[in-house]
Amino acid sequence: MTPRQKRVALIVGGLVLVGGAAALVLNAFQSNLVFFYTPTQIVAKEVPLDRTFRLGGMVVKDSVVREGVQVRFSVTDTLRTVPVRYDGILPDLFKEGKGVVAQGKLGEDGVFKAAEVLAKHDENYMPPEAAEALKRAGEANARIEAQQAKEKK
Repeated sequence: MTPRQKRVALIVGGLVLVGGAAALVLNAFQSNLVFFYTPTQIVAKEVPLDRTFRLGGMVVKDSVVREGVQVRFSVTDTLRTVPVRYDGILPDLFKEGKGVVAQGKLGEDGVFKAAEVLAKHDENYMPPEAAEALKRAGEANARIEAQQAKEKK
């Protein structure tokens, strides 16, 4: 083998190794990526059934039902509502009518099975995704109400 062929072989081998390492890193990153969805997106079936994701919105008043360590409640973005089931102890700041982000999977029955529930840490904080989702839902509600009022006339 000539020196030139050895250099080409080393370069090609190095590129294969770098490409393999990059593929492994990207695969690990993709499998750990957790997306945020709103109740409206969940009802519209825009979410993956087999992947973990985050659901955010407001806890519906009078929806919290505690049965031992299992808790059932509903989350809304003021447009749509999704039922949630969580097995565990809720954070101290979890309250009805307050913001919440739950991480888990959507069951085939339409119930979100949360593995983790996060409550906002003060009165002024809301995750940016949840704030944007509530803003969009409010705008959609206003459009729907305006259209319904127009249809009644």
